[in-house]
Amino acid sequence: MSVELSRHTTLGTGGPARAFAEPATLAELEELLRRAHGEGSQVAVVGLGSNLLVADEGVDALVLKLKGRLTAVEIDGEVLRAGGGAPNAVALHRARSAGLGGFEFACAIPGTTGGGVWMNAGAYGSDFSHVLERALVASADGTGWLTPAELGLSYRHSDLRRGQVVVGVELRLRPRPPEEIKAEVRELNVNRKAAQPTNRRTFGSVFKNPDHELTAGRMLEACGLKGHRIGGAQISPKHANFIENAGEARTEDALALMREARRRAHDRFGVELQHEVQLLGDIAV
Repeated sequence: MSVELSRHTTLGTGGPARAFAEPATLAELEELLRRAHGEGSQVAVVGLGSNLLVADEGVDALVLKLKGRLTAVEIDGEVLRAGGGAPNAVALHRARSAGLGGFEFACAIPGTTGGGVWMNAGAYGSDFSHVLERALVASADGTGWLTPAELGLSYRHSDLRRGQVVVGVELRLRPRPPEEIKAEVRELNVNRKAAQPTNRRTFGSVFKNPDHELTAGRMLEACGLKGHRIGGAQISPKHANFIENAGEARTEDALALMREARRRAHDRFGVELQHEVQLLGDIAV
């Protein structure tokens, strides 16, 4: 069935998927991947729709949203096992309840564990590569476990490609008193709310931080881009590395802002900013 992906993205933009499915078991997912491969269809996963920019014209692909067992979280000693569709917030809550630390950074990542592995998501000086023991990855060719080295994890990057789906993760955590975890998460959330537009519709950080003394946000702020608006999208007045849906935004509005931001950063600092947000459909910055 065709589904409007604007309903499944945190920015609230994007057209329809040619096909949409919500597999609840590994067997269901594997069958969908085999069928898509046989039909020559592309495959993509939306997760919670954060860090995702979908073409206004839609996506000629099978778009998946993991459900059921593929969102479950359980604890085994010092290992947290989660389905690729499990929200980071749920995994963090379970870790805290079990007195396991190391995943506190994920309080700033409003996505899933599968999405976290896909882009080696991180915040506050840590990322998935610091805690990931292995990930279960499915494709039309089969399903198997991969280590961080085999996944090619680096700063906001993995070697995974469309058609591969992270269906499970194992995180190696460490004992820590729940009250300490709770206190750190509370402090991180206070800092995040003070610095980022957490109460606005955004897709998260737009650009990766460059190899420069300035972060992407500071660089774009220096370029005078805070509050800059094109169509229904604007660069956040609070943090210049976020784009907000300021009302009836289209994906093309966000892309236009990204192009302008890259142009100004290059003109002023000689830096080629690389986007962190994942692009879905026939679009480019």
